[in-house]
Amino acid sequence: MRKENSTFALFFGNRGFFPAALIAEAREELPRVLAEMGHQTLILDEAATRYGAVETVREGEIYANFLQQHRGQFDGIILCLPNFGDETGAVAALKDANVPILIQAYPDDMDKMSPALRRDAFCGKLSITDVFRQYGVKFTTLKPHVVKPTSAAFKANIDYFDRVCRVVKGLRNMVVGAIGARTTPFKTVRIDELALQKHGITVETLDMSDVIGRVKGMNGSSAYQEKVALLRNTASWDGVPDGAFDNLAKLSVVLDEIIDEYQMDAIAIRCWLELQKQLGISPCVVLGNLNDQGVGAACEVDLGSAIALQALNLASGEAATCLDWNNNYEDIDDKCILFHCGPVPNSLMAQPGRITDHDILITSVGEGLSFGCNVGRIAQFDFTFGNVMTEDGTVRWYLGQGEFTDETIPPEFFGCAGVAHVENLQDVLLHVMHTGHRHHVNLTPGIYVDPLKEALHYYLGHEVVLPQWEKTWEDKRR
Repeated sequence: MRKENSTFALFFGNRGFFPAALIAEAREELPRVLAEMGHQTLILDEAATRYGAVETVREGEIYANFLQQHRGQFDGIILCLPNFGDETGAVAALKDANVPILIQAYPDDMDKMSPALRRDAFCGKLSITDVFRQYGVKFTTLKPHVVKPTSAAFKANIDYFDRVCRVVKGLRNMVVGAIGARTTPFKTVRIDELALQKHGITVETLDMSDVIGRVKGMNGSSAYQEKVALLRNTASWDGVPDGAFDNLAKLSVVLDEIIDEYQMDAIAIRCWLELQKQLGISPCVVLGNLNDQGVGAACEVDLGSAIALQALNLASGEAATCLDWNNNYEDIDDKCILFHCGPVPNSLMAQPGRITDHDILITSVGEGLSFGCNVGRIAQFDFTFGNVMTEDGTVRWYLGQGEFTDETIPPEFFGCAGVAHVENLQDVLLHVMHTGHRHHVNLTPGIYVDPLKEALHYYLGHEVVLPQWEKTWEDKRR
């Protein structure tokens, strides 16, 4: 899976009595540095305004028209202050931007403090943010207060902002598919579609009988042959009946077709018992492959987890996986076993797994009718975790971080699992229980709690709680 770097529109603020050379320097330096980091940029023509920067309301209107002409071509805006800048022109330009805005200000050099050379962007940044707050324009500011684009600190800030932009873009106007009805006993995964819709997330529902019918009616195709090769390379298939492998490949093709037809960003599938009884398979390995391809794919028709998987994937640029808070690990309070039957993406496993019958469902459907679990162990890595639910019309998240250790799990343990260390785990679990969150937890490699919570809460208006500290993101921001 390859993440797509955000495209940025570049805005240059100006205040007329500062040297024009400072604007020219920034217009050359900033797009060059961003290109070196793999980002495309949009920049207003130099002749469109004085120096190609914005100072007056009229110049702000010109820049706003520039953004409108390129709507959909940029994911965020970098507001660059080569000098003090002008607040009124910036508001006129960006008040309707509707994308994240990063404010970057150049530092002054101690040997260039004369009126002909100084910048005063340190102070100008405070004025810009003050007026943006007055007008309700949302913006991102990061440490240090002033920073050169060529510095390591600036590159780290762009990495952070890139992740914010990807999450905002990906969840705004998101489409998530419910493949099959929620299994009756699984009231734990109920969710309010209208609450999601108010936040720009559309749920599309499909009947499982249609999916099964399409699998049964499929003939060989190039897409089928590609899936055969992909699945063969995913894991060991020793002992798996040819019919089960064939149906898993066909199911994978059908889900790809549905995702394309409905332009879905994520899916949650009814994973038992119809697939087992009618096709002799469990879809675990297929879901793992979808997550490796950048499509959030959850089991048990857990739409909340499907949304969380996609948000985590967008933040990290790597695969995400849906697991159960499943077992204690000995008597260690801050450790537990995270597990699922076998939908963990191959990229997150310590080594390729083996496809097996579903040892838990055997008692319900009999042996040989539920092949598809990718059994193995999760690799050792730091991770960001979270999940989302709806309640009283709100969309409510919790987020945290932890690590998978190299500690062993008994060899007879079924499914794909790992030992997780989470600081204050007992408090996290109390939070999950008292707030009605799911028994599922979703995670992705890397520590990205901060850009996630800024994207979800500040820009998208979701409620975000950090259970380890028992504070909402709004409290923490204050």
